[in-house]
Order: sequence, then C-alpha cells, then structure tokens
Amino acid sequence: MPSDLDSGMILRAVEDAEGYVAKICFKTGPPTLSGVELEWTVHDAAVPSRPADPARLRSALGPHAPTTLDPASSALPLPRSGTVSVEPGGQVELSTAPCRSLAELHETTTSDIAHLTELLGAEGLVLGDTGIDPHRPPTPVVDTPRYRAMRCAFDRLGSAGRTMMYSTAGLQVCLDAGTTDQFVDRWAAAHAFGPPLLAAFATARRHAGRDTGWASARMAAWQHIDPARTRPAWSPPSGSADPVHAWVRYALAAPLLCVRRDGGDWTVPAGITFRDWLAGALPGSPTTDDLDYHLSTLFPPVRPRGYLEIRYLDAQPGGEWIAPVGVLAALLGDDRTRDEARAACEPVAGRWAEAARSGLRDPLLGNAADTLLDLALRSLDRTGLPPATREEITRIVARRLTAVREGSR
Repeated sequence: MPSDLDSGMILRAVEDAEGYVAKICFKTGPPTLSGVELEWTVHDAAVPSRPADPARLRSALGPHAPTTLDPASSALPLPRSGTVSVEPGGQVELSTAPCRSLAELHETTTSDIAHLTELLGAEGLVLGDTGIDPHRPPTPVVDTPRYRAMRCAFDRLGSAGRTMMYSTAGLQVCLDAGTTDQFVDRWAAAHAFGPPLLAAFATARRHAGRDTGWASARMAAWQHIDPARTRPAWSPPSGSADPVHAWVRYALAAPLLCVRRDGGDWTVPAGITFRDWLAGALPGSPTTDDLDYHLSTLFPPVRPRGYLEIRYLDAQPGGEWIAPVGVLAALLGDDRTRDEARAACEPVAGRWAEAARSGLRDPLLGNAADTLLDLALRSLDRTGLPPATREEITRIVARRLTAVREGSR
C-alpha cells in the first residue's frame, strides 16, 4: 500500500489512509535501537493515600514539568535526555531517548530515574512500585481536552476507563521492528510472549486499599474498556500473516476517541470510526495529522509506531524494570531463541484475560513462563548487558516468580 502523503495533507480516500498508516508504522532495518517508557503512581512519602496535588508536582518537576501540567514550563529533558510527562491521574512517565545498546539504556535510564526521584523527594513525594495505585481511588489530576474527551468516551462503557486513566502505571518496552525478513516474526513473537510475561511480571493486585483478586488489575482495567482500541491487533492462529494489513484494518475500524478543534470540546459521537470520517461522517476531511493523532489513541498490547511498542507489562518496583526489558531483548535477539519461545507459548495463545486474573497460578501460563524465562536467562549474554546486570536480572526473575506464586503482590 504505497503512499507519498506527508504530514498535514488532506486524506481523500480510504486507500490514502491505508497507505499512510503502512508507511509510518513499520520501519524496517537492523534491530539496534531500544527504549522504555516508565510510568509510576506518585505518593506523599508520609501518607501515601493523600490525594495527588498538581501544584506540588509542578513544584517538584520544575523546568522538567510538561506543558499539560504547567503551560509556562520549558519542559526540559532530564540530564540523560529522558522526557517527563504527567498522566491524567498524576502518574509520572519517563520516556527515554532511543539507545543503541541495552547497556546504554540501563545506565542512562537509571541515572534519569535517580534524578527524578531526587526532584520528587525534595517535595516529600515518592514513586510507586506497582502497576495500579494501591492507596487511592481514581481521581483526575491533569485536565486537558484530550483527557476530557477520553473520559466521556470511556464513561459510556463503565468505570474501567477512569481506573485506567487515573490509577494505572505500566512499563512500555520499545524495540525495532527488524529487517524486512524479520519483522513479521518479531511482531508475532512480541504478541505471543504477552500472556506469560504479563503473568510473570504482574504487580497490580491491590487497588485503592483493597485486594482486587486480579494478578494485574491494571490489565483488567484495559481489558474492560473499549475493545476496539485495546484488544490485540494480532491473534494466533487466525491472525493475519501480514502485520501491516492487520494494523491498517485495526486502526481504521477503531472508533474516534476525540477530534482536535478550537475550544475545549474534543468529544465525538459514539461509534464513528476513522473510516467513517473519511466517508463524510463528520464535517471536513481528515488530514494525515488527524490520522497520526487517532493512532495515538489506540492502546493494544503491542502497538507499531515505526518500532514495536510493547505495552502489556505492569510497572515494576524500584530498578527492576530492566528485568522484563532484558528478557524481551533476549527472547527476540536471535531466530532460534525466538522460535523456541514462540513454540512454548502456543498452549497459552490468547490467554490475556487469564494472565491478568490468575497470573502464574494458571498452570498453563506458569509452564509457559518457566520455559520462556529459562530461555531468556540462558540468552542474556547475547544482549550486550554487562555480567553484573545479567546477574541482577536473574535474581529479579527468581524473586518475581517466587513472589507471584506465593501471592505476595
């Protein structure tokens, strides 16, 4: 689906939109770059259940505060180039610059996390260490036209949308799609690994002072909002062998969450898809910028953004984020390991709901995770991580397996 459309151009036909999505969402080449997006709930160090305070966050972040929190902010990156954003419930997110090695990613991100921790600590604030707020109910902190439209759309479907927006925190791993002869397998593998890795690294059992009964109440919230924008874009064995075709179909069939316009009302009537907009369901013709924005409102477990953004992991405690990142890099690092790992995941294909609810207490998921993590640990030496970091990952994995099986999270 070739396209010569560039940013800002009007889309006249479905074929133009299809070509544009295909052009920007899968960029092939040697898989050398990696990055992470780390989200945390933020709490008062003395009274974690105290409501989040936007003024306190603004003061803590200073020149690094995003403009959604402080319109006058210069929004400077952190010392090692990470950028800070604040989610609608006051969660803080650190997005790294792409790094050419996992060792570099680990070192620079660890440094930026330490700086961010120091900034927040000066205001008596600390970063949470689980995938959902264990202390407070969902409460809005940052208000923008996008977030108001998002809340309106999700409220039509129940309360899970507010939980997702205001209480959850995830770890997103960003890895290159791969060369033209790799990216189909890497796309399928990233999805296949999802249920067992979600189960193994689940940290989101307690929310708002109670035990939810879910291994990952964060993923449960995602699963209970609009499935047209949160379900996987690929599912074995019926999933399209062509990731580009699968994603184009998914993107154009997803309902619009919002449409940017002057003023504070970005809401749209329920059920209008981007394909409908192209057919005249809304005034005016959408542009490629509108399509870019629509793509940013889709939240499947794996999202193509020119690279693969792997979104199914809960936030991890302390510096333990490197463990699932290293595991994913090791599993995707060579053909043999990737193929063995995919084979191990076949019995748990599509068990996203079971992974979120039961975690490794589900016997099939437990067996798949054991095999997957064993393969990853045996392949860590190919990731370029130094020995001390590989040993740290091995300890973290062992501790996580013990913790989730004993139900301590």
